[in-house]
Amino acid sequence: METPDNEKFRDSISTINDDGNRSWVHPKKPKGWFYDKRKIVSYVLLAFLFSAPFIKINGNQFLLFNVLERRFNIFGFPFWPQDFYLFVISLIIGVVFITLFTVAFGRIFCGWVCPQTIFMEMVFRRIEYWIEGDRNAQRKLDTQSWNAEKIRKRLIKWFIFFIVSFLIANVFLAYLIGSDVLIQYITEGPLNHSGTLISLLIFTSVFYFIFSWFREQVCIIACPYGRLQGVLLDNKSVVVAYDYKRGEGENGRKKFRKNEDREALGHGDCIDCLQCVHVCPTGIDIRNGTQLECVNCTACIDECDTIMDRINKPKGLIRYASEDDIAKNEKFKFTPRMKGYTAVLGILISVLVGLLFLRNDVEAKVLRLPGQLYQHVDETTLSNVYTFKIINKTINEYDNVHLKLLNKEGIIKVVTGNDITIPKQGLAEGTLFIEIDEAFLDGNKTKIEIGVYSGDKLIETTSTSFMGPRSFN
Repeated sequence: METPDNEKFRDSISTINDDGNRSWVHPKKPKGWFYDKRKIVSYVLLAFLFSAPFIKINGNQFLLFNVLERRFNIFGFPFWPQDFYLFVISLIIGVVFITLFTVAFGRIFCGWVCPQTIFMEMVFRRIEYWIEGDRNAQRKLDTQSWNAEKIRKRLIKWFIFFIVSFLIANVFLAYLIGSDVLIQYITEGPLNHSGTLISLLIFTSVFYFIFSWFREQVCIIACPYGRLQGVLLDNKSVVVAYDYKRGEGENGRKKFRKNEDREALGHGDCIDCLQCVHVCPTGIDIRNGTQLECVNCTACIDECDTIMDRINKPKGLIRYASEDDIAKNEKFKFTPRMKGYTAVLGILISVLVGLLFLRNDVEAKVLRLPGQLYQHVDETTLSNVYTFKIINKTINEYDNVHLKLLNKEGIIKVVTGNDITIPKQGLAEGTLFIEIDEAFLDGNKTKIEIGVYSGDKLIETTSTSFMGPRSFN
């Protein structure tokens, strides 16, 4: 079936021309109330992003995602491989929260919080405006020959882009390997850690490629969130929207003419100036309605409000609104769908908080050595051999650590000596023997509880099974 003329824009994306080639977007430099507020939010988030790996809480890095060593810190709480279920729940909470926010307020996350948008619009794009000028100057520079001016501006821009990308890559590496390790590598010299240096240059190249060439294509092509919003949004979701009823009127939009009575002629308030298109960082026309390319950056709102001021029309022709708000004048309501997502989010947060309170700073596992049967120490005493692993999730070292049987009388003998030291954020492991008199056994398999003590303080309990003769059943 043939696509209607007013929907043909959905057959292609705005950054690809009719020949299938890349259509470069040179947005006009935005300004206005929303843009000023976005700058404040962006600079606060940038400060947080660059400082978070270097903030310590109780000696733990505030945010750490060390995939290689399987160590994660979330808001100062350390997560080990044994805590992976907590990490998964945290990720699910994040997904549900973004889903709820999208259902209610559209793709506002992309325009105000997403690191891609913040770096692109508030760092790299502003550098570009500073060096090459606004939209028209950039378009002129693109088409002119490679003379001294173009070479100079492009080299300066590319060099600064590379330096900023290198800085971002260092911060990114601090999240992966830890800020202390990164500082150590820097002070010892990059050549002494060539593997890390190569990784750093790879990260730098990736960031440079994204922000100097790929740009808005990340939001349009690579990011799944833009396509996900299509199934999350409905007529009640608040998005950056064009008020087509006011803008089109009865006879559509029309160029502005001074002293003309537009209302008497049946024309809407939109004067077809295209400034909302020129300022858009993804090159779309917001008047076509909600599109996957729209990142809700509000640049079109600010630009349209400026034009409305100039022609003495009310602001808000483009604004945050839902489809029902524009079509039926229905204000935002907390729908049953949103209530459902909120309930799920509340349950997940409650579960996570409960599990965090139940989580121990020290975790111990004692397992029988596979393939080993019990042995007779003397006529009445039996012995089983075990391996043990004690994980210390805190920043404090535990010394004078020893193990005791809690529910049975017996002896625990550690092969390397009864006193164990567990380093901070480390583990102690080894082999031990447990000896119990046959009279205290419940059968061929007896559950025994073991306490882990640091001095006289019980820091963890665990359990295992003790094997005995089958005749004890």
